[in-house]
Amino acid sequence: MDIFKHEITIRELVEGFVDNAENGVRAYAGKLDIRPPYQREFVYGEKERAKVIETVMKNYPLNTMYWAKCKDGNFEIIDGQQRTLSICQYVNNEFSFNLRTFKSLQEDEKKKLLDYKLFVYVCDGGDKEKLDWFETINIAGKVLTPQELRNATFHGSWVTSAKFYFSKTNCAAYNIGSKYLNGEMKRQAYLETAIKWICGAKDDDGIREYMAQHVDDPDAQPLFSYFQNVIEWVKAKFPKYRKEMKGVPWGPLFKKFGQRTDLDSAKLEKLVAKYMVDSDVQKKSGIYEYVLDGDERHLDIREFDDNIKREVYEKQNGICKKCGKHFEIEQMHADHINPWSKGGRTIAENCQMLCADCNRRKSNI
Repeated sequence: MDIFKHEITIRELVEGFVDNAENGVRAYAGKLDIRPPYQREFVYGEKERAKVIETVMKNYPLNTMYWAKCKDGNFEIIDGQQRTLSICQYVNNEFSFNLRTFKSLQEDEKKKLLDYKLFVYVCDGGDKEKLDWFETINIAGKVLTPQELRNATFHGSWVTSAKFYFSKTNCAAYNIGSKYLNGEMKRQAYLETAIKWICGAKDDDGIREYMAQHVDDPDAQPLFSYFQNVIEWVKAKFPKYRKEMKGVPWGPLFKKFGQRTDLDSAKLEKLVAKYMVDSDVQKKSGIYEYVLDGDERHLDIREFDDNIKREVYEKQNGICKKCGKHFEIEQMHADHINPWSKGGRTIAENCQMLCADCNRRKSNI
């Protein structure tokens, strides 16, 4: 792999700048692909892109950018997409800096900006070498998410289509699922979640395996359809939206309970409402899993505090309620006499101190 330093002016960079669905995002007389398949969406805000223009206006050095040379002799950006877009959009009069657009600048100001020199390192090598360089560079900069790096590895028609559904501004996945998913849509969190849902992947290897199987597919419509089915099922079974529904593992729940015909939405809502006001339930988002599978571990039921433990321990004189043996308080566990699932509360009157062995036997019953 060869790496060489390249020096260009902003005038050269912005020549032929286009940003549209037909031609993509290109500059440098059409020779520079600003948004290759592995790049994230433009995420700079007003303050960030203003800093780029301010740096140029004051003739301060702008961070070095990195390009990769393509087989056809053109280039694609490895690092510096957002700085490049900020510059191109400003010269294209798409935003103002200090209340002035580029066209409102004096001629000498325009010339000074257009003559500003940018320093670029260009990598000329194979795809694997360029991808390795890409990952290394991004460790030192704004680190890419695991899914952004996966997109780089498996870029092609399927990834392009998947990004259209799951990470473009106002994409279909965002419009129907933003209230139910965590993570940044533009940082590929929605796409990663959808892949996990459809194939049951638990880790990076599982996601990569799914993407490898579909890398040459013409589009990602089946993935989006599955995602859509999950969200529609959630809305049908839990029609009353609560903020606690955001981030619930809906995909695995759909896979397990999606074909059940005995799940009545009215009954589910009654249970959800009941547990939402239960002060012993500390993890409210876990209620949705609990009403489906009955596993109390989703709820993080409130434990007896140290004061209650001490009070009950003293009343029992350190004697385990089950085996009748004496233990130090550190060797004992606070247990609900009447289980929470049967209406028992986390209060002193419903607490008993058991030794570790007796508590374990009771839990296994």
